[in-house]
Amino acid sequence: MAAGTFTVYSNAALGMSDGSFDLASDTYIMALLSNSYTPAPNTDTHWSDVSTYELTTGSGYTAGGVVLTGVTNTLSTATVTFTCTGPTWATFSATFAYMVIVRRAGGSVSSSDLLLAYCAAVSGGGTVTGGGGTLTITPSGSGIFQITHSP
Repeated sequence: MAAGTFTVYSNAALGMSDGSFDLASDTYIMALLSNSYTPAPNTDTHWSDVSTYELTTGSGYTAGGVVLTGVTNTLSTATVTFTCTGPTWATFSATFAYMVIVRRAGGSVSSSDLLLAYCAAVSGGGTVTGGGGTLTITPSGSGIFQITHSP
């Protein structure tokens, strides 16, 4: 499925400026959240703020999300683009409403890990239910997010 627009959490924007995030070399995971989650981009900061809404292990999903591969952070003229290879879940038949990207500091996601960005599975709200096949979340052609500045 094609991902929509990701929203960068406010504290992640601050973290990019103070060195809390290294977009080029940190480990990032994507986790799937239920429709019980209400995004709070100005106050959600850590995995503990959203972890209770993560799907449980089963139906082709494993709690803790999947590690993002092919992560790139590139500069073209005055625009930085952060993106990755589309994460996949095999035999996926669960229902989710949000995708969240988390900077994982250790071997598994922990309550103090930092939130980077989130995206609604369906623009305007709603849920997606897998049909038992492979679910792939495909980032948009412009990446997970872009930062543009005027030199």
